[in-house]
Amino acid sequence: MTEQPRSIQLTDPRALRAYAHPTRMTLVGLLRSKGPFTATRAAELTGESVASCSYHLRILAKYGLVEQAPGGKGREKPWQATAQYTEWPGHSEDPAVAEAADALSGAAIQLYFQRVLRAVESRRTLPREWQEAEQYGDSLLYLTPEELAGLGRQMEELLRPYEERGTDAARRPEGARPVSVLRIAYLDRETPDDEEGE
Repeated sequence: MTEQPRSIQLTDPRALRAYAHPTRMTLVGLLRSKGPFTATRAAELTGESVASCSYHLRILAKYGLVEQAPGGKGREKPWQATAQYTEWPGHSEDPAVAEAADALSGAAIQLYFQRVLRAVESRRTLPREWQEAEQYGDSLLYLTPEELAGLGRQMEELLRPYEERGTDAARRPEGARPVSVLRIAYLDRETPDDEEGE
């Protein structure tokens, strides 16, 4: 079996718009963490119908985000993700790409925060060590664009040693569980710049 690429880059506005659907983003995420699996299993995991999952998986395959996996019998063919991560432009001179990329970013953020809210609502049921280890907070930093980009690269490097545990269970230490780490950094338009008051 060939090793899965780390990421797939979406730049086609049609692909960006197609991926900006919560069920499709959920399916790709599940295939990355629990796949390969069939549309029937996808329906069990998502609560969607088998027909709906089949449709969404075919759309994802059209844009290279998933593909048929080896094996399966009859109509029950398994699907697999084509990469561990999906990337899209943070800036584009093409208005169609920029608009579709912004829509995808918005859809992804909505999905992230729905999951965060569910995690907060049920965190009291976790063992104490997990409750104390979870992190919810923010920092207001004064940075240049170059410093912000550099901070993003440092965060990626910090997380990279743990990434292979997602695809290789043998590398997970005892007690390791899946943890979502969100990296969101944006120019805060609500906090006035000091320069504006001068």
